Amino acid sequence: MFSIFLALVSGQGQIYILMVLFSEITTPFVNLRWYLDVAAQKSSNIYIWNGVALFLGWLVARIILFIYFFIHMAIHFDQVKEIFPLGFYSLLTVPPVLGVMNVIWFWKIVRGLIKTLSKARHSQ
Repeated sequence: MFSIFLALVSGQGQIYILMVLFSEITTPFVNLRWYLDVAAQKSSNIYIWNGVALFLGWLVARIILFIYFFIHMAIHFDQVKEIFPLGFYSLLTVPPVLGVMNVIWFWKIVRGLIKTLSKARHSQ
């Protein structure tokens, strides 16, 4: 909400806001995983396919897109510096923190997917 407010008020940095907000496309997979876990459906096909979709979605929306985000910001840093101070410093701090968190969570997703696929393979 903070970043959307800054972009709306200033009229600046919308491309970066859009890229970060796009990462939320993975949220339904995270939520579905939780619901299936609570419903004791961890061995179901939908849980497995949701895990694969979560992995792929996270890879694209939270890893590859963030890499592109940082490359784009670096290439256009002369323009990024022109953003008003609060927006500029927010761009320098918030996305890197989110990026680190996304990598940590991705590592956990990968480990969970490997564990789930391994169990599914051994149960057949």
